[in-house]
Amino acid sequence: MMQLKTIFTFLLTLGVASAFAPVQHAQKSSSLNLLPAETYEEAQKDWAKQFGPLAKWGWGPSVHAEKWNGRHAMFGWVFICATAYAQGHGLLPPADQLVDLKTWGTLATISGKTTISTQRAIILAANAHFFAISLMATICPLPFGDSLLLDPNHDNYEKSAERNEKPFGYLPALKFGITEEAEIINGRLAMVGIIALVSATAIFDKPMLDIVNDWVGGLYF
Repeated sequence: MMQLKTIFTFLLTLGVASAFAPVQHAQKSSSLNLLPAETYEEAQKDWAKQFGPLAKWGWGPSVHAEKWNGRHAMFGWVFICATAYAQGHGLLPPADQLVDLKTWGTLATISGKTTISTQRAIILAANAHFFAISLMATICPLPFGDSLLLDPNHDNYEKSAERNEKPFGYLPALKFGITEEAEIINGRLAMVGIIALVSATAIFDKPMLDIVNDWVGGLYF
């Protein structure tokens, strides 16, 4: 029964996510386009007309934004799976072990004198650490990387701007290895997976790590 619920949740979120999938120009391409190319092009023009400053910097329905969202979703799955592995192999304190109020003070307080668990404190600290790294990569991107925005002063601006004009379609061409098509596909799968995980958590009222563990057949713990 759990498997049927999981499949239902995945199909539901896949249908929602596919509504926002961009469409590539209808020329010679191995990508699968279920909608006319004009549909997405008109949406881009309408966005640029209403929100010119945002569109100029690559925000909104753009390849640039999809890449960044996909990368964050992929990293999210790495962090979730790593946390599940750590919990299943005793690398995290028990969930019922609370943080010492005298040591941490109000920083660890939920309400009154109730504090968060040591396990949650470690996970939050790790999240804050990676957020700081992501923030630094955004503010001071490396020359060979992609900036968060389409910054004209960045070394890769021309490449990013050119790529932003060519959406990958509903299903990009299957090019394995370290390719942009593979990154787009993996990013989309990661984003759909995050939506499915959050939906399953709300529907079944279970912790995310427990649901992920169920999905892999109890591999983690």
